[in-house]
Amino acid sequence: MPTRLFSVRAALRLAAVTVWTAALVGALLTGWLLAFWSVQLRAGWRRRIVRSWGRGNAWILGMRRLVTGQVPHGPSLLVANHLSYLDVVLLAAELPAVFVAKREVRGWPGLGPVAWLVGTIFVDRDSRRDLIRTTAAMSKALRQGDSVVLFAEGTSTRGERVLPLKPALLEPAIQGGWPVRYATLGWRTPPDQPGADLALCWWGEMNFLPHLIGVARLTEFTGTVAFGAEPVSAHDRQSLAAELHSAIARHFIPVGDGVAPCHS
Repeated sequence: MPTRLFSVRAALRLAAVTVWTAALVGALLTGWLLAFWSVQLRAGWRRRIVRSWGRGNAWILGMRRLVTGQVPHGPSLLVANHLSYLDVVLLAAELPAVFVAKREVRGWPGLGPVAWLVGTIFVDRDSRRDLIRTTAAMSKALRQGDSVVLFAEGTSTRGERVLPLKPALLEPAIQGGWPVRYATLGWRTPPDQPGADLALCWWGEMNFLPHLIGVARLTEFTGTVAFGAEPVSAHDRQSLAAELHSAIARHFIPVGDGVAPCHS
């Protein structure tokens, strides 16, 4: 297929993502204005907007979603392996949740303010004081009825394996007795398209905008989510991290093994 057609596809898709996101931000603010007296109504409206954002952008980008297991309902901490910024689109399409993200995301042009607006919890993992603030924010979100998504590896890889999970941000679930669930994420591209490890996984020194343009050029791709059947429990956060790692790794298929789960 000519390069120009790929460029047109990418331009149209990225324009549609921008318009869809802006429209939903407007709908979010309008709903909040109309329900200014009710925290519960505003939270419910935010959850619906986030899910619509995920589903709409998945469709625009040509993302097929393959989900196995039961999607969690009710407030819980969902821990997943981290593959790409596309993980957020994929999970937002399946469950309305608050995400924990590195603090740098808040400074991203356009995306940072939107992430803040929908309740994303930003964390500086290198600051002990900020970890305390973040765990308090996570606890507050859970008490308000939100699911909280945590990518507990804390870094990106090319998708060779699931890295050990960092236990610090599991503390709110331990202290509050909230259910802890897990999901294993994966990506795959069709055989005639670039490999998922480079086209979809985002790791190392990859620049965001060129990578996103590459995603928008793909004819289609598939995101997979395998939700765990039962919550995982442990008496302390180190043991909980180890149990979650084992559960996620059981479903993980390294990039390049022919079926798509990849990791970043």
